Amino acid sequence: MGVLRFLTAGESHGRALVVVVEGLPAGLLVTAEDVQRSLARRRLGFGRGPRMRFEADEVTLLGGVRHGRTLGSPVAIEIANTEWPKWEEEMSPAPGLPAKVLTQPRPGHADLAGMLKYGLADARDVLERASARETAARVAAGTLARLLVAQLGIDVLSHVVQLGPERAAAGPPPRYEDLPRIDESPVRCADPEAEARMVAAVKAAAKDGDSLGGVAEVVAHGVPVGLGSHVHWDRRIDALLAQALMSIQAVKAVEIGDGAELAGLRGSGAHDAIRTARADAHGAESAAGRLGGGYVRDTHHAGGIEGGMTTGAPIVARCAMKPLATLNRPTLGTVDVVTKESTVSFKERTDVTAVPAMGVVAETMTALVLADEALRKFGGDSVEEFRRNFGAFLASLGETPSAAVASADG
Repeated sequence: MGVLRFLTAGESHGRALVVVVEGLPAGLLVTAEDVQRSLARRRLGFGRGPRMRFEADEVTLLGGVRHGRTLGSPVAIEIANTEWPKWEEEMSPAPGLPAKVLTQPRPGHADLAGMLKYGLADARDVLERASARETAARVAAGTLARLLVAQLGIDVLSHVVQLGPERAAAGPPPRYEDLPRIDESPVRCADPEAEARMVAAVKAAAKDGDSLGGVAEVVAHGVPVGLGSHVHWDRRIDALLAQALMSIQAVKAVEIGDGAELAGLRGSGAHDAIRTARADAHGAESAAGRLGGGYVRDTHHAGGIEGGMTTGAPIVARCAMKPLATLNRPTLGTVDVVTKESTVSFKERTDVTAVPAMGVVAETMTALVLADEALRKFGGDSVEEFRRNFGAFLASLGETPSAAVASADG
C-alpha cells in the first residue's frame, strides 16, 4: 500500500466522475481551476471526436481543500457530466430496465470478457466503466500529484513520437519549457516535419472510417536520485511506472529508456558509464544531466532508472497505444450473445485517434507514481515539512535545492 492513494468512481455517461486522493500533506496550494486546466489538456489532439468539443468538465472540490490549501485529509473531486440529462433515464441508479439492451460485444473492448466474468447480459454494464472517460478522474488526481512534486523541482511532460506509421525524428527529450509549443501542435508532436505527416495519416484514416494508434513519450525532469528501491519486487520504480502506464485504456506496451532496443545491443554499448562531474565541457550538459552526489552520465540508455531506483537523470518512458477498436465505419465481426448470430460491432461515439490525449494521461500516472515514492522517501505531514526533509537529503549529497524550489510557497 502506497503513501499516496486514489480511488475513482463513476461511469462514462453517468451523473459524474469522482476521485478521492488520500495521503497529500497539508498546505498544498490547489484550486478547481488548476484541475480544469489539466482536464482541458486531456481534450487536446487532432482526430478526437465531437464529444471533446461540446463536453465540458465541471469541477467541484468536495472536500480536503480550504481556502485554496489542502488540509492533510482526503481530497474529493467531482467532475460533473454535462451530458447527464440525455442519459439520466438510461443510466439511472433507480430500479428499472434500460430502454435498449446491448447484446453485441465489441471486439477489442472489455465488453465480452466483462459480461462473462460478471454474468451480465448488457454490454453497457461493462463498457460504461471500462471507457477511457474514467481517465478524466485520474487527470484530476494527477493534478494534485504534479503540484506536489513541483515542490521538489520535478516537472513531467509528454509528446507524441509515433502516430500510426509516422515517427518523429530521434533527439534529446524535450524540456518542460517546450510543453506550450507541444500542446499547440495538433498532434502534440515536438517535431514539426513529423507533425504534418501525422496529421495527414489521421485524415487518411478518418476518410476510411478507421483508427490509428501510436506512441507517447513521457519525460520527468528534476527527479532526485533514490526514489523506489531494489529490495522488493513491488518497490521497484520502473515496475510501478510500468503498471501505472499499462493501466491506461488501450495501452499495450511500455518501455523505459531505450527499452526493447537494448535487447539487440552488446553490453558495452547498452549502459551509462559513470564519472565524477568536473568543470569541463561535458559536466553540465551531459545526456543525462546533473546527477546526485556529483556524478555524471554522458549517455541515457537506462531512462533514469537503474536497479529499481531513480538515478537523478530524467525519467523517460514510452507508452504504445493500440488503434481504437470502435470504428466510425464498423467492420469488425462479433456475435449476439442472446441469438448467437454473427453480426457487425455496433458503434459507440469514438475518435480516430486518442494518442495525444493518452500522453497527457501518461503524465498523470507518472506524476502519481513519483509523488507516492517522494512521500515515501521524504515524508511529512505538511508541504513545508516535506520540502524540509527533501532539503536535508540534498544536503547529505552535498547539494542544495534550486532557487525555484527553495523559494516555493510551502
